[in-house]
Amino acid sequence: MNGKVIVITGASGALGKVVMDAAIARGAKVAALDHVPTTIPATSDQLHLGDVDLSDADQALEAINDSAAHFGRLDVLINIAGAFSFETVAEGDPKTWQRLYSINTLTAVNASRAAIPHLSGSGAGRIINIGSMGALQAGAGMGPYAASKAGVHRLTEALAAELKGKVTVNAVLPSTIDTPANRRDMPKADFSKWVTPNELANVILFLASDEASAVTGALLPVNGRV
Repeated sequence: MNGKVIVITGASGALGKVVMDAAIARGAKVAALDHVPTTIPATSDQLHLGDVDLSDADQALEAINDSAAHFGRLDVLINIAGAFSFETVAEGDPKTWQRLYSINTLTAVNASRAAIPHLSGSGAGRIINIGSMGALQAGAGMGPYAASKAGVHRLTEALAAELKGKVTVNAVLPSTIDTPANRRDMPKADFSKWVTPNELANVILFLASDEASAVTGALLPVNGRV
């Protein structure tokens, strides 16, 4: 990853922070995008852009273009921005479907569209999306989330076909990620079976690397020890 320029969306979240730190430790330059405000100053190796609503196409385009201008190019886009809600269809709020579509699917669409011109010129352009094992077969209460993540899966496949030979596009499909929020929400679960953010970051950064140049259109399960 040495010298590669990586854009990470949702960079202030539990997974985003781990991926960012791991990328920097491997020598990458990182543009960290998030809806959360930030006061972290820009350096030659890092750019932090807060207050960015990636569900808005214009804001996504501005943030991606600012990232490319700061570093002179872009090599990798990692779409981590996302959200989760557990609601049944019968008793849930219809607005949840639109909210999760906006946060999980549309952010990845807008960031990818904005990044394509830059990544196509990289020579080793990569897009890595975050899907979900729960979107392969949704259980009760998983409808809004699973539907939005299924959209990410189809986006990944469509983009991989569109950009074949120019940019690789893949998605990782984690099971439950071992985060503080998930531990609070599921205190009786066996945490030892969950995939850790570090484990997931290793897979993501492999797909971002030169070693994964022949992998595109993959929906890669990352199941932990289930």
